[in-house]
This record gives sequence, C-alpha cells and structure tokens, in this order.
Amino acid sequence: MTIQEEIRKLKEDKQAVILAHYYVRPEVQEIADYIGDSFYLSKVAEKLENPVIVYCGVSFMGESGYLLCPDKKVLMPDMTADCPMAHMVLKEEVEAARKKFDDLAVVCYINSTAEIKSWCDVSVTSANAVKIVKNLPNKNILFVPDKNLGRYVAAQVPEKNVMLVKGYCPIHENVQAEEIKALKEAHPAAEILVHPECCEEVTGMADYLGSTSGIIDYATASEKTEFIIGTEIGVRYELEKRNPDKKFYFPATEPVCQDMKLITLEKVLHVLKNEENQAFVTGENAVAARKTLDRMLELAK
Repeated sequence: MTIQEEIRKLKEDKQAVILAHYYVRPEVQEIADYIGDSFYLSKVAEKLENPVIVYCGVSFMGESGYLLCPDKKVLMPDMTADCPMAHMVLKEEVEAARKKFDDLAVVCYINSTAEIKSWCDVSVTSANAVKIVKNLPNKNILFVPDKNLGRYVAAQVPEKNVMLVKGYCPIHENVQAEEIKALKEAHPAAEILVHPECCEEVTGMADYLGSTSGIIDYATASEKTEFIIGTEIGVRYELEKRNPDKKFYFPATEPVCQDMKLITLEKVLHVLKNEENQAFVTGENAVAARKTLDRMLELAK
C-alpha cells in the first residue's frame, strides 16, 4: 500500500478531511480534499461536519481552524511550522492607537497569532481585506501586521485613514524587482501577477495585483498564455493543473516558504494515525479571536 493509499484509508476510517494551503508541497496538495488560500480554507472549515480536520499549513491556520471548529479535532502535521509575520506587532502599538483615536478599527491580517487577533476588531485575508475595510463604519484603521498588504488596502480605500506597523512576509518581501524585470525582458508578452505582500517596487510593476486565489483565477481566465508570478512557488502546482497549456515564470531567487514545506505526506499520515498535534486556543484569547473571524466571514459575504 502506498503512503497515499494509507492516508486515504485512514481518512475514510476516521471521517477525516484534509485542508491544504496553496503553498504546501505539490504531493500534499494532491492528497487534500480542499486546497485554497486562508480565506477559502476558513470558510470551508466553518462548514465541515467531519470530526477530524488535518490542516496542512502553518500554526496560525491551525489556530483559526480550531477557533472556527472548537468541537472538532484540528490536527497539524508539523507543530513547528510557523509564520514569522504572524508575530510582527506589539500589543503596545495597538493600545497606543486605541488611545489616540476614538473612531478606530484594528484590522488584523489572518496571518497572525490568535493572541494578536484577540487584540483586534476584525480579521481579513488578502482576498477580502479591501472589501472589509470599505464596509467598516470607522474612518481610522490600524492595519496589522503586514505593512505591504496594508499599503495596498490604503491605496484602494483612500477615504479611510489607514495606519500601518512594520510587519512583513519575509518570502514576499524578498521578491526582487530586478528579477521580475529580467523575466519581463526575456518574456515580453507575459503578464506580471503579484501578491500584495510584495514590496512597493514589485507591486508597482504588476499587471494584476491580488491574493493567491486571485492570481490563480486571473491566469486561468486570461487569454494570455505566459505569466510572471510574484508569490510563493507552491502556487505553481494549481496554476499548471488548471492551465496545462500556459507557461509560468518565477523569479530566479525562488520565493519558498520553508515553514509550509515542512508539511510532508509522512507527517500527514502520522497525525492521522495517532491523532497528535492537536491545535488549541484557550481562555479569553479564544473568545476574542473567534469574534474577529466571525466578523470577517460576515462582512465578506
């Protein structure tokens, strides 16, 4: 029996479901029941009836899965898989902004810990951040922790006063404008599709700027056949699967999230067998963090 067959049998025996982010290894995406970005996976998790969820992603995703499904077992293939950006804001920064502005909404990128979410008013993803900030009644917005996504949101919602902190995704921040330019020179007909977590110089070159799922959908719908991709290399699997006749070019310094790549088939099999590595969020943090996710799902409808 292959490892894939073992996983499928255990999944059936335990009525388990596997969720996978676009950035995990292709073979893990292949075995998953649902593949998507953070927003899609959050919507899926909330509606699942399966008693066991294997969440193939980093720690904040497991926390979000637990918060949305506290009555289920949410299992993480690797508990050490983390997101550096998920920690990049201080409580003091949030408290200082609340003292300064009466009319303030603290908007938290879902790529953050449950504790950070608990300090905030609503969570967002790159797919719904602009829509949610527009829908908020507040004029003043503190966007945490990603300065690059926050800058993108601020540009789309100029009627709001959007304030930023200094957080960032090291993988997207490291996408080099020179490498994107070199790809464009080599493939002049290619469109440049970029994630808003990239730096301003790179996002300024984009023909399309949007979330991971947005990039995939854009490339699939486009009549163009060549694309330069400014996001994590894991999206190649879904892009090529949906578009076998199109070509996708990534920067020479490939954007690779090593934490996402910690998720392997062997680890998926292990947690399914032993039901280890269960995600938990406890205490007051859980209640407050859950409210930000519920509000996100409501405002993003």
